Amino acid sequence: MMPDPKNLPDFFDTDPVDPVNAATGGASMPAAKPKKKAGFYLSLQVIERFDRKFHELKLAGAAVDNKSTLLEAALAFALDDLDQGEESKVLQLL
Repeated sequence: MMPDPKNLPDFFDTDPVDPVNAATGGASMPAAKPKKKAGFYLSLQVIERFDRKFHELKLAGAAVDNKSTLLEAALAFALDDLDQGEESKVLQLL
């Protein structure tokens, strides 16, 4: 008996396929958010502090996948702060 083609993964699909979920019939992975590489100049002090904090978090067992994830969370936090207007701590630093 042939398997139902509707239940087979599409290996040419742009969404990633989790092999464990595909093999066990579990839910498929959510589509990854589109990303774009960005280049910025940062002071060596900030880069060293960021690297150190990333490694401290990893050693402490924090759920930080990679440096991009940490940077995106920190930047989103800073942007949310800037939305506070005159109350913004980031704006006060600038």
